[in-house]
Amino acid sequence: MADTKREIERKYESDDSGLPDLTGVAGVAAVIDKGVAHLDATYYDTADERLAASSVTLRRRTGGSDAGWHLKFPVAPGVRDEIRAPLSDTLPRALAGLVRSRVRDAELLPVVRLRSDRDVRDLVDADGRVLAEVGVDAVRAERLTGGGTAQWTEIEVELADGGDPAFLDKVEKRLRKAGVRPSSSASKLARALAETAPRKKRGGKGRVTREPVTAGDHVLAYLRAQRDAIVELDPAVRRDVYDSVHGMRVATRRMRSAFRSYGKVLDPAVTGPIAEELKWLAAELGVDRDQEVLTERLTGAIDDLPRTLVSGPVRTRLRTWSHARSGGSRRRLVAVLDGKRYVRLLESLDALVQRPPLLKAAGGKPGKVIGTAVRKDFGRLSGLVERALALPPGQDRDLALHEARKEAKRTRYSAESAVPALGDPAAGLVRSMKSLQSLLGDHQDSVMAREALRQLARQAHAAGESSFTYGLLYGYEERRAAADEAELPRAWAEIKARAAV
Repeated sequence: MADTKREIERKYESDDSGLPDLTGVAGVAAVIDKGVAHLDATYYDTADERLAASSVTLRRRTGGSDAGWHLKFPVAPGVRDEIRAPLSDTLPRALAGLVRSRVRDAELLPVVRLRSDRDVRDLVDADGRVLAEVGVDAVRAERLTGGGTAQWTEIEVELADGGDPAFLDKVEKRLRKAGVRPSSSASKLARALAETAPRKKRGGKGRVTREPVTAGDHVLAYLRAQRDAIVELDPAVRRDVYDSVHGMRVATRRMRSAFRSYGKVLDPAVTGPIAEELKWLAAELGVDRDQEVLTERLTGAIDDLPRTLVSGPVRTRLRTWSHARSGGSRRRLVAVLDGKRYVRLLESLDALVQRPPLLKAAGGKPGKVIGTAVRKDFGRLSGLVERALALPPGQDRDLALHEARKEAKRTRYSAESAVPALGDPAAGLVRSMKSLQSLLGDHQDSVMAREALRQLARQAHAAGESSFTYGLLYGYEERRAAADEAELPRAWAEIKARAAV
């Protein structure tokens, strides 16, 4: 069983002088010597170091108070999420899944061994509460895949669980005053890989990313960002981190939208099959998401009613109905992410951004090519909105507004992709599309809520329960949809007046 810990720490260069006196740090009442721990860690990666390239570390460590397997993902500078699993001879399955989007089918190999003698001290306040742990690490690194060895000493300051990150600023101020400087390496592994690499590989600059120049450059930069988002969100989806499923689903939609918008930049014969696979992944990610959103809307509406207007076991019936309509589970989704089809999709996305099927327009000026594509998307949206407004209220208008909502979302994504090339006009269109998408989204949610309420009312009636509350909520949703429809002409007129892409 794996557990997660948010790690907030800073690393510093150190010489043989050891740790400066930290009793002068504001808030520190005592520095307690905890002794020396002997740590032995083996780091795993693919032969081409895919994890290291993403600043992800995977190790098996013995010694100290937390022996076991540790997998660390970057969150922000100096902040990482560490997922821990008990010590075992082989990599735990739970951790193997969390690196799958980066590793794919490649073998994980032991690449570096780090042995450290850690001289540990706790910084405590007047109440004896630990504020931070400070370690002076004498490190010996050995590359296990052919290379050299290295040795160094560093100071590591790790904030105690629940501590105020501002405390680390106080410690750093004291360390700098004593002549100690922040480490130039983000982690021990990064330093070990750099200092133990075969000589012919040392000093390399890695991949150089140039500023986008052509229309194709801009489109590829956007697609690369979506590919990266899918890969980086994969571990969070597996861990059921809040909003991660939604984030990955949005990345698939943005990429599909870009394929459609920039069909003159990228060959549709190549992007079409990939778009179909992205649509499949989005559907798998959304198996329960839409139902959850609908249930939350209805639950909130019930909670807002006075008790006297809630007739019968309304909440119980809603929970039963929602559970019956749920078609997936986290276990099912993880199985999808573990499957070969998903890995093939990731590999096709890699191939797309590494060997893009560029067409003639890709070499054109960004302002012209990208601007034309966004205007075309906006024109398509304009036609759908005008058509919906021309229809009388009812099912046909509901369907037309739903199509307009989907097109508003696509236009928003194309405008987002155009911001680096077009600047403020595209940014303004993004804001307008968010506003329109919100209005049309609320209307569609109301349509779905009314259909759900009809089903719930029928079930309640068949069970001999009162259907009064469902009818009441239906009327509320009907009025809400009517208000959205009444607001749309004014909102759309303002959007058209502001559109300047």
